Amino acid sequence: QVQLVESGGGLVQAGGSLRLSCAASGIIFSRSILGWYRQAPGKQRELVADITSAGTTNYADSVKGRFTISRDNAKNTMYLQMNSLKPEDTAVYYCTNYGNWGQGTQVTVSS
Repeated sequence: QVQLVESGGGLVQAGGSLRLSCAASGIIFSRSILGWYRQAPGKQRELVADITSAGTTNYADSVKGRFTISRDNAKNTMYLQMNSLKPEDTAVYYCTNYGNWGQGTQVTVSS
């Protein structure tokens, strides 16, 4: 059974930082392409960043230079370090292995 469990969301002031985690089970983690997506109220779900099994990363233009995606294959965990947060980053953040989705974690950035 595949499980993707996000954690680390919360309320932070603009300019602050958060680190999200996605713990995976039931998949061959080291071989998986993984991604972070977000969905704000009234908007479509959008890609934030993804990372290949080789560690190649890809970012949405809106987060380049502020967010960093990484993975720890020994811990079956993916991370999203979010710095210089803006109110427009407020959304539910989801992790995916492009076959399954986590339940999401809320990130709220106050101005």
